Amino acid sequence: MRQPSAGEALAAALSAEYAAIYAYGRIGVRLNGAARDAAHQAEAAHRRRRDALVVQLSTAASTVPPDRAGYALPFPVTDRASALRLAVEVEERTAAHWRAALASTTGADRDQALAALVDYAVRATKWRKTAGLTPPTVAFPGRPT
Repeated sequence: MRQPSAGEALAAALSAEYAAIYAYGRIGVRLNGAARDAAHQAEAAHRRRRDALVVQLSTAASTVPPDRAGYALPFPVTDRASALRLAVEVEERTAAHWRAALASTTGADRDQALAALVDYAVRATKWRKTAGLTPPTVAFPGRPT
């Protein structure tokens, strides 16, 4: 199997960022208080990464994948518990795309991928803790189970 180029790996990470932003729109409305604030902060972080990637890929003359009008969620988000489960899954899935980008990138791009992987792994742990899930951490963030 061919390893994707750095541009392709970053484009895949951008698509994951789009999906994360969409999901947080569904997550935030089912939360309140500190959890809702955390969801807004998470969405803002994904938006910042999305914006930076769009500029980065455009500047490098790489293909910038388009955002879609909507994304399929893995399960219905109907209450606080399902919103928290989705928040964990969003962070894990996005971390997996950034983990995959590590193999295709070097230098500053690799540093960027590692920073995103760590950020999303930490956020997934916080969501697991908020949801009362055990264990709160995973051994290898971003790695398929």
